[in-house]
Amino acid sequence: MRRLVFVIVIFLAAVAASAAWVRSEIERPYRGYSQAQIFVEIPRGTPRWNIAEVLQKDGVIHSRMAFILLSKWHRRGVLQAGEYMFDRPMTPREVYAQIAGGHIYMHTVIVPEGWTMFDIANELAKQGLSSKEDFLRAAQDTSLVKDIAPQAPSLEGFLFPSTYQFSRNTTPEEMVATMVKEFREEWGKLQNEPAEDPSSDSPGLKNTSAKQKMTDFASPAAKFSVAQIVTLASLVERETPQPTERPIVASVFYNRLKLGLRLQCDPTVQYALDLEGKPTPKVTPDELLVSSDYNTYRHRGLPPGPIANPGDASLRAALEPARTKYLYFVANGSGGHFFARTLAEHNRNVQKYRRILAGLPPEPPPPARRRARSVRKHSTTKHRVVVKKAQNHS
Repeated sequence: MRRLVFVIVIFLAAVAASAAWVRSEIERPYRGYSQAQIFVEIPRGTPRWNIAEVLQKDGVIHSRMAFILLSKWHRRGVLQAGEYMFDRPMTPREVYAQIAGGHIYMHTVIVPEGWTMFDIANELAKQGLSSKEDFLRAAQDTSLVKDIAPQAPSLEGFLFPSTYQFSRNTTPEEMVATMVKEFREEWGKLQNEPAEDPSSDSPGLKNTSAKQKMTDFASPAAKFSVAQIVTLASLVERETPQPTERPIVASVFYNRLKLGLRLQCDPTVQYALDLEGKPTPKVTPDELLVSSDYNTYRHRGLPPGPIANPGDASLRAALEPARTKYLYFVANGSGGHFFARTLAEHNRNVQKYRRILAGLPPEPPPPARRRARSVRKHSTTKHRVVVKKAQNHS
């Protein structure tokens, strides 16, 4: 009997000791990695034991057994797949709560205005979120914009510039769907927001929607489809970084289209080269001859589709262009442009730009005035000499 009691006491003591150990391990903050932060990837379908093994190996938890026991006590909690980031000492209870709660790490992807789908693909590949090829393949699925742009060759132009949060498990298809959704929301806002009334004497007076304004005031955008407006907005986006210039640049394109003039937009050539896998930061004279439907030096009208993803300012400029008679513009060396109504005026602006590039003032100095000879002074002196001689002779 005493032996049985002794065994029971030993057993209870062992259980108590084990419980105390488990409790101390569960509440023990631990950090076994030296770097500032560590990322742990948990693939779908990974067993709990393997998850605990990975966490221990990476220094996130001290005891694999303590984590397994904690997991067993919370059987209803599902450990969710994904990428998790740890950057401080944490208890197994906190680690478990983070994984069971699905608090996966979200990568910030910033898509600036004017980026192409190739730029976005490169950024995603750089962050390891998608291969370039997979994203570009997803960007060819035009079913997402079939209702508003049935002839769109790709999703270029509809991947709205913004800041996005994507996890490692977000698919390229989900990424493009998120960006297109953002475009549709912004496009809806632009269609319904109050627009400036050009017939008013008070600048900035707003009383109608942009959509109504296009009809009421005969905006050139009224005759364009959604895809055409987005395409023109993409040209505006790539031509000027100045928000105040965008409605003016848009007016130049509309004016040239109305007269049947080629748009001669360098960024369209750059995009044609992007499609050929030959990106270039600056177009050379030879490249202006590239054979492509996107080359607006060779073809009249708009290119077949957008050449970049415009932001709301460029979309607004395409919907509400300024009323001008400008047909030309050239860079002014300060991030803006010189605008001209005639070719002669444009050529003078080109000369200004060339002088600026050469480090000279835009306007040449006025011609130096020639020094006039003082005829009167010389004749007076001569007269005085004659008079003096006459006086001496007398």
